[in-house]
Amino acid sequence: MKAVILILVLVAVVNATSLKNLLKDEFNSFKLKHHKIYKNASEELKRLQIFVENKKLIDTHNKRYLAGEESYKMGLNKFSDMTPEEFKTLVLTNLNPADSQEGIDYIYNPSSLVNLPSSVDWRDWGAVNPVKNQGSCASCWAFSAVGSLESHHFINSYQRVSLSEQNLVDCTSGYPYYNQGCSGGWPIEALNYVRDNGGINTASYYPYEGQDNTCRYNKNNIGSKSLLLYKLLVEMKPHWHPPLPIRDPSRCVSMPPCSNITKVVLNEPSCSQSVDHCVVVDGYGTDSVGGDYWLVRNSWGEYWGENGYIRMARNRNNQCAIASYAIYPLV
Repeated sequence: MKAVILILVLVAVVNATSLKNLLKDEFNSFKLKHHKIYKNASEELKRLQIFVENKKLIDTHNKRYLAGEESYKMGLNKFSDMTPEEFKTLVLTNLNPADSQEGIDYIYNPSSLVNLPSSVDWRDWGAVNPVKNQGSCASCWAFSAVGSLESHHFINSYQRVSLSEQNLVDCTSGYPYYNQGCSGGWPIEALNYVRDNGGINTASYYPYEGQDNTCRYNKNNIGSKSLLLYKLLVEMKPHWHPPLPIRDPSRCVSMPPCSNITKVVLNEPSCSQSVDHCVVVDGYGTDSVGGDYWLVRNSWGEYWGENGYIRMARNRNNQCAIASYAIYPLV
């Protein structure tokens, strides 16, 4: 009997050691892929422990997903060595919905009689720039505004342009826009600035730094202008704008607490209506398994989600407030 117990203990130790080595190998691959360098051995141990806990959460969630108990799948990404609190503080933004109506020129509520195509992907039209990365700065609002403005510049001129998020981070703090740079803000105030200022600089002239700095706008390096701002009231139907299928709107949403969503349509009925993140909607469609979705471009790099994108549920009672704060500029 003692021999059997000893064998079981040895097997358990071997299995635990193998698992530990496997997780260490996975962590080393994670560090290499995402260029992670920690300041000392203590910090690396802390990040390893957080990584292991996040990996357990992901594996447990995906078992429920395979059993049909969850609506979306999770995976590792560059945030997997962060706690939820760190992720929220570092990446998400502080938004006050009471300020979201200031500066709107028109409110557009599309007719239900409009005949729309079953799916649209603005990437197919060449109107969408590559996914960008806001880094360790809660400037999603600037990337959301710029992403929409870049696409509308293309729609108007058929010319691709990369615009400066840093221009917005540096120049919309304080009166009259009151954005907070790397501490948060609203895309509408960013686009109000572009309209009032007579333009925004190109990214090549005013490159992204991922930190707050002084305003260095130069009127001789304008990349695009914004003339009017539209608020889009839509969940069931996207906006039809002949001759192209839909306008490419900036939206602020409630990002679910997990930063590792991947490979499926996010259908989360419990998703909060309190928005804390801003994105760009580049289209819509219907998945054979997940149903109707919005094609959402994020600003967390190409290694997040589906090559930087996430498909969020459409026509499901405005999940995550996806339809509550949609705006777009007229260029």
